[in-house]
Amino acid sequence: MVADSVFFLWSHHSVETEPVTVFPDGCRDVLVIHPPGTRPFVTLTPFDFRPRPVALPRGTAITGYRLRPGSAVDQPVLDAIAANPAAAREILSHDLGAVDDVGTVIDALALPGASVGSAARSLGLSVRTLQRHLVGLHLPPPDYWRLLARARRAAAMLADHASLTDVADSAGFTDQAHLTREFVRWFGQTPGGLRRQPKVLDMLRQPALGNWTSEQISTR
Repeated sequence: MVADSVFFLWSHHSVETEPVTVFPDGCRDVLVIHPPGTRPFVTLTPFDFRPRPVALPRGTAITGYRLRPGSAVDQPVLDAIAANPAAAREILSHDLGAVDDVGTVIDALALPGASVGSAARSLGLSVRTLQRHLVGLHLPPPDYWRLLARARRAAAMLADHASLTDVADSAGFTDQAHLTREFVRWFGQTPGGLRRQPKVLDMLRQPALGNWTSEQISTR
């Protein structure tokens, strides 16, 4: 993986005090947060398993570097960015540029129709070895990647005019009720509710688990 495909750069500025919902996407973000009237600080977000509400005070500016699914950075990297936020892109590109097997493992689990068993076999591993590998890297278990990727693929289909039954079938759910349960689990809303919120659907289509691309820039 080359240095220009290891993170997705985005920015956000709160014009008014606002609640924001962070949805699970299989990624961790390095955030350079600049609250009004204070010095910026740097943090690394966790993996989300449920929608997470965040309150942003008016005037807060955020520059985010969404790391490729499964990736993280060590505290010395965060410290280096905190000391020189303007060099964050260079620091992250250097630190994350090396190829590793995390992306290969997660890609196998995120494939349409994948099971944990089929992903393990494609990697030449046993299911138990695959599970231990993720635990050793302090990553969520195999089903996290598989089920979240399926839900995110289905969410991307909602912008089309297909029926929810067709969306469920195309994305690999048992039926529409199964689709609805998984949407409530991951996104806190039904498919019909999300379909009425194009801005949220746009967020769910940004590069992350299941649709990672090379470096892009987004303004939320």
